[in-house]
Amino acid sequence: MQKVVPSVTDQRHLEFIRSSIVDFMRRVAIQYATSEGVMLDIAPQDHEGARPFFHDKIIVKTFDINPHSGCDYIGDICKRNDFLEDGSFDYVVCTEVLEHVIHPFNAVDEIFRLLKRGGYVFLSVPFNFRIHGPLPDCWRFTVHGLKVLFRRFSILELRENETKDRPLMPINYTLVAQKVNAK
Repeated sequence: MQKVVPSVTDQRHLEFIRSSIVDFMRRVAIQYATSEGVMLDIAPQDHEGARPFFHDKIIVKTFDINPHSGCDYIGDICKRNDFLEDGSFDYVVCTEVLEHVIHPFNAVDEIFRLLKRGGYVFLSVPFNFRIHGPLPDCWRFTVHGLKVLFRRFSILELRENETKDRPLMPINYTLVAQKVNAK
């Protein structure tokens, strides 16, 4: 099988996405994650994860489907993970993961279940970016789709990071949402 080399455009988009996630994490750490608590970082294994961005009074636990990831919890975010109690976390970080899950509605429902009332989810997803690993890479979400997925939350921020010279084709989105009800 021939190795696929990402285009220059895709390399620039990846650099932009990574930079925007770093900026996003720094900002939400200052603006929203101001109290001590417990954070769930979903699928952080390929990058530095959430820990470097948040103050030491936030305990960061990691979660992944890969049993070899070294994460604190191994499970499928698209299913109910009974080993984790309802409302276990004050914060959930889910960056560049949702496009890889088979059932995104189930994943968002599980995030909702795991968050305490008043808890925050910090999410990013690509839009104008190539198919990438870890496979499968199943979805791209628009602002409209994200609003539907997070309909049970109060969406505090939903930002589009536009592709230069290509209106209505954002490279990625970032979202901050809060669980304000228990339904």
